[in-house]
Amino acid sequence: MARYVLSDEEKSQIERIADDFIAGHPVWDLHAYADEVRIEAENLPVGLRRFLVGARAEEDAVIRVANLPVSEDLVATPPSWQIAEKEGAALREELVLLLVSSVLGDPFAWANQQNGRLVHDVCPSKGQEASLTSASSEMQLTLHTEDVFHTCRGDYVVLMCLRNLDRVGTTMARVDAVEFPEDVRQVLHQNRFRFYPDDSHVEKARQDGDGPVALDERVHEVASVLFGPEDDPYLRIDADFTSPLPGDAEAERAMNFAAERLAGATERVVLNPGEVAFIDNYRVIHGRDTFTPRYDGTDRWLKRTSLIRDLRRTYVHTRRRSRAVG
Repeated sequence: MARYVLSDEEKSQIERIADDFIAGHPVWDLHAYADEVRIEAENLPVGLRRFLVGARAEEDAVIRVANLPVSEDLVATPPSWQIAEKEGAALREELVLLLVSSVLGDPFAWANQQNGRLVHDVCPSKGQEASLTSASSEMQLTLHTEDVFHTCRGDYVVLMCLRNLDRVGTTMARVDAVEFPEDVRQVLHQNRFRFYPDDSHVEKARQDGDGPVALDERVHEVASVLFGPEDDPYLRIDADFTSPLPGDAEAERAMNFAAERLAGATERVVLNPGEVAFIDNYRVIHGRDTFTPRYDGTDRWLKRTSLIRDLRRTYVHTRRRSRAVG
């Protein structure tokens, strides 16, 4: 993992950039300001920009930056992302995240996630403890490709820690940490798998109250688990939202083999306040440890965004110049 620790002088420089930007934009609309944020990112410390550009060129699987500014008077962890949005919680930290992220790619949103916001709040929510979403806590988030079902899924998943008193771990597994037997690799490279949208992308319940939408009723893609260069492949998989084509026992065995081997190669990273991790969504799958929330304002709180290296991919898919997919 490539890691850069900002000096206190660099940290102060970023604080000034963020504060000046906010002062000049009293009505907060990150979708409207995204291009301006990208331009302002050119004023970030030279050492940081050189590090990020170099890490992108080297295709480092996980890129970390530490000692980013987080307010000493940070508000209590919101009880839900809806409250965070309503209260405008930690807007400066959102801006810092986008400033640094803009060096690596373009942030984009999902129209059906957190009201189409460019930056999401990741915090535990009452009643969601066992859900298969980022609002969960007592249910482990299985290793997964972010937004596994979609052609326009991000090149990077970006997680910035604001609070993590319990040192909850982010779990990761790199595709290059696993060796696949040739027969398994060949199957994984074939379009024999279905990829479904996770629960955060679909309507939570039917109108008749029967519960979440069944997987088979969700729009999905059929594609391969491994793709790209055969000698250094990319990966898409989510054990909860990936399945072989019906009746394909060979594909099912290959998928289970891959999931088991990747789970065995899991690494655990604890993010501290002011630390951001850029996770290559083509080379790394990620998840999260379980933890017991207190709901007293001190629980784990992250800001999250997705980056795409070529924003035109979203324009082609949506047929309009929009950063919101879906």
